Amino acid sequence: MSEEEKQPEKTTEAKKPSKFQELRGSHKFRIWLIIFLMAIVAILFIFFQKLRVILVVAFIALLAALGLEVSQNDWDLQKLWETKSFQESKVTRDTQGNILFDKLGNITTDSTKGKSADQYNCDDFSTQPEAQAFFEKVGGVGNDVNRLDGNKDGVACQDLPKGK
Repeated sequence: MSEEEKQPEKTTEAKKPSKFQELRGSHKFRIWLIIFLMAIVAILFIFFQKLRVILVVAFIALLAALGLEVSQNDWDLQKLWETKSFQESKVTRDTQGNILFDKLGNITTDSTKGKSADQYNCDDFSTQPEAQAFFEKVGGVGNDVNRLDGNKDGVACQDLPKGK
């Protein structure tokens, strides 16, 4: 056997998302999780009289989260702070309930201009600085769901051209 035949064949399969990532991306799971947490808070409310004020606040927060999840709406808090307008800062999610990002890392509601953060890979960018800007805007090393920074050194897509 030659050396080439001995070495295993390399494949470039895309890694499947973990079970946790699949659950996190499931709209139904998020709704049921919020309902489950509301039930726990309600049960704690019955048994812990000294914590009732805190539990009421938690229940109201979960109720608001449920409303946002059911309506598939959200607000960009930075834009809300800048514009003081709920209408201008409203973000609509895609059919799976994910927020969409454009190539610059900005939140968008137009599915032709963006996709969810975990769907981007280095092939989507033409230069390393473009990939780096996106990488930093959607979470950096602590939230690299698309593995743009394989060696976790803080530099995304190192093999891309450096650009201008």
